Order: sequence, then structure tokens, then C-alpha cells
Amino acid sequence: MLKLGIIGSSPGNGHPYSWSAIFNGYEPDAMAECPYPVIPAYLAKQRFPEDRLANGQVTHIWTQDPENSRHIAQASRIAHVVDNFSDLIGKVDGVLLARDDAEHHEEMAVPFLRAGMPVYIDKPLALDRQTERRIFAEERFPGQIYTGTPLTHAVELMLDSATQEQLGEIRHVHAVTPKYWNTYAVHIIEPVLAYLDLNSSPVQTEVMRSGEAVILVARWENGKSATFTVTGSLPAKITFDIFGTDGHEQRVFADSFNAFKTSLQRFCTGVQNRQRMFDLKRQSLVTELIECGSQEMDKAVRQ
Repeated sequence: MLKLGIIGSSPGNGHPYSWSAIFNGYEPDAMAECPYPVIPAYLAKQRFPEDRLANGQVTHIWTQDPENSRHIAQASRIAHVVDNFSDLIGKVDGVLLARDDAEHHEEMAVPFLRAGMPVYIDKPLALDRQTERRIFAEERFPGQIYTGTPLTHAVELMLDSATQEQLGEIRHVHAVTPKYWNTYAVHIIEPVLAYLDLNSSPVQTEVMRSGEAVILVARWENGKSATFTVTGSLPAKITFDIFGTDGHEQRVFADSFNAFKTSLQRFCTGVQNRQRMFDLKRQSLVTELIECGSQEMDKAVRQ
């Protein structure tokens, strides 16, 4: 069984609670006080210990707030709270960097990468390709880093062979997510690239911004296209409208627990086999599209 440490906390992101519970199970009374009600709600629908991941255990935690760390540890059955995130070096087999404010990923991941420890870096890995290249340059072996959106592995978003046949060739996808470009755009960009089977840069992009909302339209040389809409504070479901030459299909993301569980399982498999568990070229394209939208936001701030 892998011993894992979980580090970091960022506003609006409850992954330290949920990811740890997926491995360890949880204490219902303490988890009921989790500031993200959706987490105890979906955990209560599972059967523990049967539904937990049995090939790992989160044994150590660090967040910026010791009181927060202690509450997460109590709720998600984590034995040790450490004073500094670097204290995990030598104590665990791998690290879950569970914060989605990507501007902190490099500084927090590099000490572990240099120590030869596998790191799961929460999505998005980086907001620009230059930072992404620096992070991957610190890898000591292929697959030391795991990253990406768990939505790529959500069963309810997948297309079976019969549906694919009914759709024909997929030519356009319109994807929508709530919240903010820098934290949530990755959740729609990566699955859309999988639907369209794309690993190359678009030949044309257009970004529109209205307040918190960001829309990126991208077109590729082969005629395929995508529209990525991030609604900001406006409520929305994570939705994919898929348009093929012969039909249209809609998919809506619904099952956070099993998407997270599959993603964490893949991280563990990569650690155990020293194997990269995602497509590096597609990951680079994800970052390129995130950077495209982020640059437009930066311009708006400067104006």
C-alpha cells in the first residue's frame, strides 16, 4: 500500500477532504462540518470501506492553515499533520498537490520532484507553456508527474461505440462550465480534445470576455472546431454538446466521486509501474488553450 501525503488548500477547492476520504474513508460527524457541502453529500452515497481505494492511504497532511489541516485530518482519517510541506520528504511514497491555483504549483512541486518523489499536481498544471516546461524539466523519471482533469475519466461523459457510429465524425463541440477560467477551463478543454481526437495547435482562436465570463473559440486545420464557455459566477452544469456529421449528443458531468477515484487510481498505477498515465502532447495543448484565454484576461485587467 502506498503511503501518500496531501498538501495545499485553495479557495473554493475541497480536494484535500474528498481525495483523502477516497483513500481513507471518513468520519461522518467531522465531515458534516466540511465547508463544501457537496462533498459529504456524495460521500454519503458510497459504501465504505468497500468503495475506497485500497492500494493507498493518505497518512500525512499539510495546508497553509494548521487548524484547517487538523479538521481535514479528523474528517478524512489522516494520522499526521506536519508543520511544513517539505516535512513529507522521506515520509511518504508520493504527494497529492491538491490545490487548483496553478500559480503555486511550481514552487510546491519542485522540492518533491527533485527528491525523486511522484507528485499528482491538481488541475490545471500551469497557466502557460513556459511554466509547464519548467515543471516537466524537473522530472527524474517518466511519469513522476501526474496531472489532468478527472472529467476525462468520467463514465457519464464517455461515448460508446454505438453512439459514436450514430454521431459520425465529430466536427464540433460546445462545452460549458461554471466558475473561472484559470481553475475550471481545464475541465472542459481536455475532454473536448479527446472527443475531437486532437493533439495539434489550432490555426485560429478568438477570445471574448464579458465580466467573469470567458468564451474561447478554436478552429483546427482539419476543419474541426470547439467553443469553450466559462460562466464565472453564473450557475451552470458542466455540459458538452457534441456535433457529428450524422447527429448530435449531449453529455453532462454528474459523478465527482468516481471521476476522482479513477484519476487517483491512475496516479497510483503510474507510481507503482513508473509509467506516464496521460498523453504529454495533449497536456501541452491543454495548457496552450488555457494560456490563450488567460492572456485575454490579463489584457482586460491592464486596460
